[in-house]
Amino acid sequence: MDDTRRKFLKKAGYASLGISCALPLLDAKLLAMSEETGTHEAAAKKQLAMVIDIKKCQNKQLVDAAANACHTVHNVPTITDAKGNINKEEEVKWIWTEKFANTFPEQVHARLERSILDEDVVVLCNHCSRPPCVRVCPTQATWKRDTDGIVMMDMHRCIGCRYCMAACPYGARSFNWNEPRKFLEKGRGIVGEYPTRTKGVVEKCTFCADRLSDGLEPACVEAANKVPGGKDALVFGDLSDPNSKVNLILNKKHTICRKVGLGTGPNIYYII
Repeated sequence: MDDTRRKFLKKAGYASLGISCALPLLDAKLLAMSEETGTHEAAAKKQLAMVIDIKKCQNKQLVDAAANACHTVHNVPTITDAKGNINKEEEVKWIWTEKFANTFPEQVHARLERSILDEDVVVLCNHCSRPPCVRVCPTQATWKRDTDGIVMMDMHRCIGCRYCMAACPYGARSFNWNEPRKFLEKGRGIVGEYPTRTKGVVEKCTFCADRLSDGLEPACVEAANKVPGGKDALVFGDLSDPNSKVNLILNKKHTICRKVGLGTGPNIYYII
């Protein structure tokens, strides 16, 4: 190799090294600029949230009422197998229950009271302040509204890549492996005007954005409050309002959130 070519390659190597070293600084600078201009997942002006009382939600009647109200209003299908049993591998759900140990694995230790480990915990989309699902969606079928912080889902824009499902650390999204309308038609039927979905798309809880626009509370909250002993089992409100009911509860009660160490900023709080 002649000296001229050797010198050229040596300079090119230094240049590429300089660029690679500068990239982290450039990324940090662009990130700071985007945060100032509000282009990088700017914090919502208003953040809607929910507080769930774990003890009160041990009432199966209450939990069933909340889930049925949510799934009925939003035409969520009940996926069954040939024998009429719930198909756990393909079921679609917006709100459901998980055992405490599965919901809060970081809270479990050898001396934890056994009854707590066996408790069922109501779970749903956490409407995170920094939702990883939004970052990975290639079509912007899921996005975070800056007006109220709700992580929305446009089922018509969804291409079924399921990146959002892989990114969500809470398992809060369901994929339609089957045509959901056929299960609705042979089950409780199609209710109201909320649009049904199609095979091959993802769906999840939207904090009842459709009901909020009509001045109503989320269906699960409304249903739970109607069950005897269910008052304030689920409480919904705005974290940006210091006088909202959710803030009044959070200021008085000891609460925990799911997987806070991941930095997603979940907005579902649990009274323990």
